[in-house]
Amino acid sequence: MTESKPAGNPSSTAGRPGPPAGTSVAPRIGGVPADSLLGAQVPALARRMVATFADRFPTYSALPREELAGDITRVVEDNLRAFVRTLRTGRLPSRGDLVEMTRSSARRAEEGVPLGAVLSAYHLGWRMGLDALVARAGPADLDAVVEVERILLDVLQLVSAAVADAYVEEHQALHGQDQAARHEVLSALLDGQDPREAARRAGVRPAPAYAVLTLALGAHPDETDSGVSSSVAARRKLRRIQAEIDHHGRDRALHALNAHGGTALLPVDDPETALTGGWERLTGLVARIADRAGTAVHAGVAATAAASVADAARESADILEIVRITGREPGAYRITDVLLDYQLSRPGPARTRLAGLLAVLDDHPVLLETLRAYVASAFSRRRAAPLLHVHPNTVDYRLRRVAVLTGLDPTCPGDLPRLRAALVAHDFTPS
Repeated sequence: MTESKPAGNPSSTAGRPGPPAGTSVAPRIGGVPADSLLGAQVPALARRMVATFADRFPTYSALPREELAGDITRVVEDNLRAFVRTLRTGRLPSRGDLVEMTRSSARRAEEGVPLGAVLSAYHLGWRMGLDALVARAGPADLDAVVEVERILLDVLQLVSAAVADAYVEEHQALHGQDQAARHEVLSALLDGQDPREAARRAGVRPAPAYAVLTLALGAHPDETDSGVSSSVAARRKLRRIQAEIDHHGRDRALHALNAHGGTALLPVDDPETALTGGWERLTGLVARIADRAGTAVHAGVAATAAASVADAARESADILEIVRITGREPGAYRITDVLLDYQLSRPGPARTRLAGLLAVLDDHPVLLETLRAYVASAFSRRRAAPLLHVHPNTVDYRLRRVAVLTGLDPTCPGDLPRLRAALVAHDFTPS
C-alpha cells in the first residue's frame, strides 16, 4: 500500500503537526470550511450513494438489501469521514484509516462482484461527494473548489490502490483454493478413484463422461524473444489457454497444464458421440487454443465414462506420442486417426521384427532423419527437401542409400507400406 503523505503542497504541510483541536485547514466554500460542509451530510449522503450504486450497477442491485444498508453503507460512511479528516487536517488517510475499506473490497471479491464495478462505485461516490461540496460554491470560491478537487483526487488515488490491492489479493487466494480443489477432483479421476468427495469440496458436479485431451504446446514467439521475459510470456500463453478451455467447458472443465502441455477433461454427455458427431466441437477447441496460444498445438483425444478416465488419459497420451513421433501436423487426433500406427506401436514380436528391418540405419542417423521426413511428406522428395534444408537430389541420393542398406526401396510403391510400418515400429522400440 502507498505510504501516507501530506495532501496539498508538500512544502506547506510536510513535517508539520496537524492543526490545533477545533481548527481546520480546509478550504472554505461559501465562507464555511469544506470539512464542516461535508461532515454534516455524511449519513444522508452515504445512504444516497448506496442507493445510486444499486440503481446504476446490476451487481450491487443483486446484493441483499441488509448488506447494502449495513456493511456497504458503513464503508461508504468511513470513506466520507476519511475525506473529511483529510480536508480538516491536510493529511492523507493512514493505513489504519483504510482497514474497513480494504476488508469490504475483499468481501466483494469473495461475493464475485467484479473489480470494475467496485472501482466504479468508488469513483461515482467521490463524484457525488464533490457535487455535495460545491453545491454552495459561488464565483469567489473558484480557488477553494480547485483545491478541494485536488485533495479529492489525491485521496481517491490512495483509496483506489488500496481497494484494488485488497480485492486482487483475495481473488487470487480464492482462485488458488478453487484450483487446488479442482485439481483434487482431476487427480481422483486420473487415479481411477471416486471423485464425489473431492467434487463436493470443490463445489463442482462431476460429469457423467469426459473427453480427455492430452496437449503438447509449442513455445510462443515471445518465449524465445531475448527482449521479453520468457516466464511472463509463458504465463500469459497459459492463462489464455485455460480461459478458452474453461469457456468451452462452461466452467466445469478440469485441467492441469504448464507451458509445455498437460491434461484437460471436458464434460460430455455421451463419450461415443463426442468423438463422432461432436468431434467438430473438439477440433474447433484445439484450433482456438492454438490461435489464442499463438503456437502449434497437438492433442491426443479420447472419451469415456467418468469411471474410466484413467484409461482414457493413457490412451490420449499414447495417441499424442504417436502423432508427434510420426511427424503429423498440429491439431486434434483420436484413435481412429492413428489406428494402424497405434497398433504397430504396441509391444510384441511383430513390432520387434518390423523394427529390425531398419536396425541397420541406427548407425546412419542422417538416413533415418531423411526417411522420417520423406514418410511425413506423403512420400514426396520435393516436400521433404525443405524440411531437411537440402536439395531434392540430395533426398534422392539418401533414399537410394536406404534401399541398399535395408533392401526396402522408398521409391517403390510395393515397399512403401512395409517401410512405413517398419519406421513406426523402430521409433517405438526402446533402443
